[in-house]
Amino acid sequence: MSLIKISNLSKTYQSNGLSTPVLHQVSFEINEQEFVTIMGPSGSGKTTLMHILGFLERQSTGDYKFKGKNVENFDDNYLAKLRNEEVGFVFQAFNLLPRTTVLDNVKLPLLYSKKKNHDLLARKALESVGLGSRLNYYTNQISGGEKQRVAIARALVTNPAVIFADEPTGNLDSKSGNTVLYLLQQLNKQGRTIILVTHEAETANHAKRIIKIKDGAIISDQAVHKRVFATANTELIK
Repeated sequence: MSLIKISNLSKTYQSNGLSTPVLHQVSFEINEQEFVTIMGPSGSGKTTLMHILGFLERQSTGDYKFKGKNVENFDDNYLAKLRNEEVGFVFQAFNLLPRTTVLDNVKLPLLYSKKKNHDLLARKALESVGLGSRLNYYTNQISGGEKQRVAIARALVTNPAVIFADEPTGNLDSKSGNTVLYLLQQLNKQGRTIILVTHEAETANHAKRIIKIKDGAIISDQAVHKRVFATANTELIK
């Protein structure tokens, strides 16, 4: 089933009378339970595209349909609701609250939802990424790899339709990065839709499909024929 469909989507920023085009007539479709990489060099427009797909920005022209509904018809309040309930974000810089416990960081998205039993949901999300023993640790007491796993748990806690991972291994050593990619592959195996944004070919090949973008345009959209399967402690996912 189609989850995301964009057609002839373009984005131009306006500032002080100047127009800066970033995306040009982009079209593709992503189905539920896919694992897709959006890959391109710095300045290619991949992060802007992710922001539009994740309801953080609006396109300038073109169509964006999410679960068959045209996003253009949604007001800002409804887009905020979609961001909270339908998508989860994992960023390169982790974006965790400092001087706050791991558990409270994961609970944060639930403050804006109608879900109950916040502690229980956050604990389950943390256990799913192998951090059940770190609930009451503060974010300055855990490693970079653990911080990114906390960020993944936070993205999972509202049970979103899709998880966006923007350069999730960029600040990690190779071992920790491999663990994060392993977790993303396992989450996809469990039925989660994953959209990974990266400039690295090796990271991109952990997905099942790669959409390459350059200078704001799609230059290829192909299945991964030599897929890389990450290995990590299998007890991370229970």
